[in-house]
Amino acid sequence: MPLIIAYIPCSNDREAEKISKNLLKKRIIACANIVKAKSLYFWKGKMVDGHESIIIAKSDKKNSKKIIEEVKRTHSYKLPCIEIIDSKANKEYGQWVKKTVSTR
Repeated sequence: MPLIIAYIPCSNDREAEKISKNLLKKRIIACANIVKAKSLYFWKGKMVDGHESIIIAKSDKKNSKKIIEEVKRTHSYKLPCIEIIDSKANKEYGQWVKKTVSTR
């Protein structure tokens, strides 16, 4: 069953939870996992060594644009990473995701 995974790093658990709950309440995603991560990257010419909380959200592909728009609207980063990754799930889980995000 084709789905998507949205990969969204956030500044901390509080922000990740706020964004996840907002996406869930709007039925744009079916579920979200929040994972703590050490992050290394360049920003404004300097290497950053910090910590982030990563949202791994599951949804139907039709919601990709809505996820991107909503995260951009609510995220604290000037340039948030919002990666939409095609995925494939077992039939039963895929049906649950599609049913969950379509009950509006």
